[in-house]
Amino acid sequence: MTSRPTVRFLDRATPPHIMTLVLLAGLGALSMNIFLPSLPAMAEEFGTEYRLIQLSVALYLGVNAVLQVFIGPISDRFGRRPVMLASIVIFLIATVGTLVATTVEVFLAFRALQAVIVAGLVVGRAVVRDMVPQEEAASMIGYVTMGMAIVPMVGPMIGGALEEAFSWHASFWLLLACGALTLWLAWSDMGETAVHRSTSFAQQFRQYPELLTSRRFWGYCLTAAFASGAFFAYLGGAPFVGSEVFHLSPAVLGFYFGAPALGYAIGNFLSGRFSVRLGINRMVLAGTLITCLGLLMLLAVELAGARHPAVFFGFITFVGLGNGMVLPNATAGMLSVRPRLAGSASGLGGAIMIGGGAALSALAGALLTPGSGPYPLLYLMLATSGAAVVSILYVIRRERAVGIA
Repeated sequence: MTSRPTVRFLDRATPPHIMTLVLLAGLGALSMNIFLPSLPAMAEEFGTEYRLIQLSVALYLGVNAVLQVFIGPISDRFGRRPVMLASIVIFLIATVGTLVATTVEVFLAFRALQAVIVAGLVVGRAVVRDMVPQEEAASMIGYVTMGMAIVPMVGPMIGGALEEAFSWHASFWLLLACGALTLWLAWSDMGETAVHRSTSFAQQFRQYPELLTSRRFWGYCLTAAFASGAFFAYLGGAPFVGSEVFHLSPAVLGFYFGAPALGYAIGNFLSGRFSVRLGINRMVLAGTLITCLGLLMLLAVELAGARHPAVFFGFITFVGLGNGMVLPNATAGMLSVRPRLAGSASGLGGAIMIGGGAALSALAGALLTPGSGPYPLLYLMLATSGAAVVSILYVIRRERAVGIA
């Protein structure tokens, strides 16, 4: 398509409004991180170790990755709207389960099921690609995720404050309320955008090899996976660093925890503003280099002995800034390798990205031990960020070799 279709808010006969896409994706972001400042308290209440309760992050991301493999093709086959509505309903059921859980095992099971809300991100990206071409898609995804960045910025602050005022349960009650409101919004505003559908679900999976044999698709996926891997490692390790290294209270940790989201919002604004003009590959390369530079400066400051929570979390802002430039553009790239398979590409690419994130989140939690300081986390984040630079350089070299502008 060469122009955006007409959009009327709260009209199911037209594509969803951009704010609807922001809120659908934002619910998943809120679900991922609102309770993170409460992890130490949750471990104490369930009578378990931090490493086990921290699996509420890694399991969520792992199931999130698996579901993306299926949600993309299902939305290509049956449409974006019904898949989104069903996913929100399942999310609401899972959230009730986390509230009534009496053991850590039951809690983790329902927590993993909450990952179904990733449909908001997968379907939202596919909707954007249904509506507009590649460069404009990168710009639109950038603006959508810039708004979505507000959620992870304020989510931990709200979660930390709710825990101190009530208990960690309050965060999940808030998720339940937000899920119910989002269900109403999706029902009222989300028109169908998947005009050309496959004839069968099996056909969608038979088309996966077409994506998996594309070197450019792999290049964009790995770039996104490694770039976001630094952030997911942060999600897994920062609660430990905040509570054990800096001895922060849940509310103060929640305040600092949102630092990367500030950078992410700025990075997404830059993507929305400059992706069409500069091209997606230049934006991705710039983002990966910014992330590496920020982490190198933080490591140097830590080694020099200038340890302070404001310094640590302040430099982590560069990770968010880089991701805000990388992810919208890398996502637009992977969706545009085979535009007719946008839903499948969104799901498969997201699964690769989030699956790697789940592993890195769990690894960060395992590496950090009393007395280790923040260094294992910093080395892990720096290694994945460097791999992102290598991946996008491969894409650029590949496109020049095959003559893609």
